[in-house]
Amino acid sequence: MSDSPTDPLVLDARASLVRRLLARASDGALHQPPELPGLMLMRVDQPYINTCGVYEPCVAVIVQGRKRVLLGDETLTYGEDRYLITSMDLPVKAAVMEATPQQPYLAVALRLDWREIASLVLESPRAAAGGEARESRAMSTGAVSAPLLQAFDRLLALLDQPEHIPALAPLVRREIFYRLLVGEAGGRLRQIATVDSQSQLIARAIARLNASFAQPLRVAALAREVGMSVSTFHHHFKALTAMSPLQYQKQLRLNEARRLMLSDRLDAASAAFRVGYESPSQFSREYSRQFGAPPSRDMAGLRGQPVPAAA
Repeated sequence: MSDSPTDPLVLDARASLVRRLLARASDGALHQPPELPGLMLMRVDQPYINTCGVYEPCVAVIVQGRKRVLLGDETLTYGEDRYLITSMDLPVKAAVMEATPQQPYLAVALRLDWREIASLVLESPRAAAGGEARESRAMSTGAVSAPLLQAFDRLLALLDQPEHIPALAPLVRREIFYRLLVGEAGGRLRQIATVDSQSQLIARAIARLNASFAQPLRVAALAREVGMSVSTFHHHFKALTAMSPLQYQKQLRLNEARRLMLSDRLDAASAAFRVGYESPSQFSREYSRQFGAPPSRDMAGLRGQPVPAAA
């Protein structure tokens, strides 16, 4: 059950998180405290569009600001009243819509621990009736509650008391996962945490695809590995990711090529070859469709401005 955004408990927890994030996160950087593996802190001081990357399985809570995420041809927009759940590795485009130096975009994310979640499934009550039917995508949002924000606040507070992290951090993480299981996104988490569920089988295929996206895609072999027919595999893959396997691979390739050109200063032809393209002209066409400009023009624009961390 969600709480009102004007609930004093929600407001107090959010205000505390704002203070903690401002003290630790810097503009455009993704801060990952080594004392708490899997925790990610984000701050952005100005809006940006079309940042591409792969979101790993995690829960992300916006503490201040608003964001838009494009998954395939579907758009998710969420802010301080919603959290984002990503239950599989998914290539996306993202845009921070509200951020200023005086009131920056602030967010905190935590990687999902499927072993911990699976152990909680049997101990937690199910979410509201119908929740599982609504959650067909591997990315969705849920209503933020005071207990969820308070748990995140306690997790960040441990950074100021590192001697207590070994004993208390596992308990707080477990509470966060519990709050998610009994919330709106609980149905999706239950499905993916269930051994040999169709969602988990697709997650295995996605992991294999992520590990070898530069290689030719053989959908029949991938379907056979997870024990599905090609048609069933296509159906469930698209239902979860909003993309076909080929579209998924293409986004992975283009995202990585863009990163190589921007971070490693590779030319377009070298980046295209590195990610599996044999034709530079095909790469340029697909890159232009994905990012709205050919590689050379896109790089010229990106290299002239700071690139925020994808989270």
